[in-house]
Amino acid sequence: MRRFDMRLPAVVRLDPNNEFHTETQNVSARGVFFYLDRPLPAGTPCEVTLTFPPHITLTDAVRVRFTARVIRVESPLPSLRVGTAAMIEDYEFLRSGGGDFLSALQRGAEN
Repeated sequence: MRRFDMRLPAVVRLDPNNEFHTETQNVSARGVFFYLDRPLPAGTPCEVTLTFPPHITLTDAVRVRFTARVIRVESPLPSLRVGTAAMIEDYEFLRSGGGDFLSALQRGAEN
């Protein structure tokens, strides 16, 4: 699967009490690679929320929440950031104050 180098702000949630603010390294149709301050065991389920900016979506910013599962963890970098690869299992577009991606698409089709 082709990976797109995208450094996007991300929120990784393991459970309601474990949430990490980070950034992605790359994103593909089937996975996402991000950094954490600690390793997670392979198989760990997580939820990753990303915001794709307008220069990528060519419309309003789009927030997407992925349910994913950790499939690989890379050795810590000198900064102690741990590279984490997660396979996307499902996703949903999230509504934001300015509307959502589907609404923007619908408005575009009406014009």
